[in-house]
This record gives sequence, structure tokens and C-alpha cells, in this order.
Amino acid sequence: MIDSDRNFVDTNVFVYAHLDNEPKKHSKAVFLFENTLIGKKVIISAQVVNEFYSVMSKYKYSHDEIVKFVSEISAKANIQSISFDTSKKAFYIKGRYQYSWWDSLVLASALESGCKVVYSEDMQHEQVIENSLKIINPFM
Repeated sequence: MIDSDRNFVDTNVFVYAHLDNEPKKHSKAVFLFENTLIGKKVIISAQVVNEFYSVMSKYKYSHDEIVKFVSEISAKANIQSISFDTSKKAFYIKGRYQYSWWDSLVLASALESGCKVVYSEDMQHEQVIENSLKIINPFM
């Protein structure tokens, strides 16, 4: 079931919300969380948490700082597990839409979670996946 109040957020949006080295993207990411997504369910997958940890460590944040950020994220977002069924759906999406494996896994997770929108910088803006999931680049 698709729910317009369920929105999947990709890793890059969380990264920009926490980093201010790109002020325009930082302010757009913060605006998304503080305005657009207010009152809506934010959905992420365990993959997003893992990618966030990896990216933030490349920016030299300490383990403890990143864990604090992840704790803040998990307080505001529903974190979905990735199953083999998710992977099978990602195989299909990769073959049909030609996204990278990791982006296909994000899209599969969003579809499984019943999301109507996925916010990501990495995919084709306004493309609709499987007639139900719209990709929105919040940095455009």
C-alpha cells in the first residue's frame, strides 16, 4: 500500500543536513527535514545508516559523534531491515531502470515500505518507479 505520508530519504540528504561545507545543500537538506517532512513518516533502510556512517567517517567525524548523529536520525526515522526479498526486488529494479546496485536497493526498500516519494540527489529527478514511487532531488 502506498502512503503519501511515508517518504524515504537517501543517505546524501542526511549527510548534507549534518555537514555545512556546502552551504546551499546544507540549508536545503535542513529545510526538507524542518518543513517538507514535518508530520510525515521518514523511512530509511539499514543501508542508509551504514552508508551514513561510512561517509561521515571520511569527513573525519569520530565514532562517538557519528553514533550520536545516527541516534538522532533513528529517533526521527523508521529504519527498515533489508531482506533477501528486498535484494530480489533490487535485482529487478537494477535490470529495468539501470541504476547502480546501491541505488536500486534504496528504491526497493522505499517500494517495500510503501513510500510515495524518495528524496535523493543521486537519481533521475521526477522519475516514477513502478508507477508508484517518485524520485525527488531536493537540491535542484
